[in-house]
Amino acid sequence: MTFAVTTLVGTIALAIYQLPTIAAGGLLYPGRHQFLPPIPANCRERVFQGDRLALRGWECRAEGRRRGTLIYLHGTADNRGSSLGVIRRYTAKGFDVVAYDSRRHGWSDGDICTYGYFEKRDLARVIDAMPHGPVVLFGTSLGAAVALQEAANDSRVAAIVAVEVFSDLESIARYRAPRILPEFIIQKAFVIAETKGAFRIRHVSPVEAAESIHVPVLVIHGAADRDTPPEHSRRVFSALRGQKRIILVEGAGHNQSLSQPAIWSELDKWLDERFAPD
Repeated sequence: MTFAVTTLVGTIALAIYQLPTIAAGGLLYPGRHQFLPPIPANCRERVFQGDRLALRGWECRAEGRRRGTLIYLHGTADNRGSSLGVIRRYTAKGFDVVAYDSRRHGWSDGDICTYGYFEKRDLARVIDAMPHGPVVLFGTSLGAAVALQEAANDSRVAAIVAVEVFSDLESIARYRAPRILPEFIIQKAFVIAETKGAFRIRHVSPVEAAESIHVPVLVIHGAADRDTPPEHSRRVFSALRGQKRIILVEGAGHNQSLSQPAIWSELDKWLDERFAPD
């Protein structure tokens, strides 16, 4: 075997050896974006105690007669800065709004994202810090998955808005993995991720959580979403046991379903039907 061929074989072998670790890292370590817009005028900085770590966020006061507390949960590789529109809209409509950076995101502590396995425990502790109910969870993508997984065992949650949720971590991770990755690489990547993250991928399942949720849930998904196909939200919707509604937004891709003004009108109506002013 020539030196060139030996070198090529060695390079390929090294790449195959490293691929599972690289793939696991892509799952566990989403980008951490720390740029934040100026804090809204009606908000204050807040540090919440999560599950053995600190979560940085904002606590915003309702205008006028109070209707409840809305907790905004952002998506993967995002931070609380994406909550500005929700804060402006719903503090003006009588909701206190809380938005915080999820673990491994923004300015919060944590080195690993577990897609709800530990994040739901963080959310439970944030709810502990809320002096008044009712509590509405408003989650997008990752945030929607966290909201559903927490609500399955938390009677303090009165309603959920779940935008562009994935049905379970294993299926969405497989779907998003490069097509060239063989099954044994994916399986090994899962084992590495579970070992480093101290969690079980198969236990991260919003669709299983949905089977235990009996409060009203509004599910929203872009009909043209190729990152998380709308079938994920359909599965979650089918599993829900309480009042439920699903809106598929025509022409909207991932993170685009809330960009249409008509959707916000539907959201307002849905909340108005369930939460009258005190």
